[in-house]
Amino acid sequence: MSHSPRHSGGPAAKHPGVADKPFWRTKSLEEMSPEEWESLCDGCGRCCLIKLEDEDTGEVHHTDIGCTLLDGYGCRCRDYPRRQKKVPDCVRLTPEAVRTIPWLPPTCAYRLIRDGAPLYPWHPLVSGRAASVHEAGISVRGRLSGNEEEFTEEEYLDRIVEWPGLPPEA
Repeated sequence: MSHSPRHSGGPAAKHPGVADKPFWRTKSLEEMSPEEWESLCDGCGRCCLIKLEDEDTGEVHHTDIGCTLLDGYGCRCRDYPRRQKKVPDCVRLTPEAVRTIPWLPPTCAYRLIRDGAPLYPWHPLVSGRAASVHEAGISVRGRLSGNEEEFTEEEYLDRIVEWPGLPPEA
């Protein structure tokens, strides 16, 4: 298995001129402003977990190990503006990347919008509260075994978990 790239990230904002529909329901990923794009990240931290790809099958396995820059409590990048300089294989999400990356979590707003699905009620854009993603048990808060510098690559195999790739329970 090889170490694969990873990513890095008020009330429902309305799109002016479209009667009471939030921007994510009226715009394509390509049409969003940088502020709208960034607001789609719910702060769960799932995409910032180390992933392993089976070189034979291409299957991606999530671990409970965070990127070196992942804050396990806040579930955000510790240096988002410079993340790609500090972590060269950090994946910058773009509309094109969102359409091709197979490992985006099933809870990811970028993936949901790509697939024409609604955002979950706990998403901060829907709930109006950043803490709702943690309260719903969606974020990595309390679920990390540590950050990548705390493990050898051989230990990564022992840290494979299913939950990051599963949709939330009803």
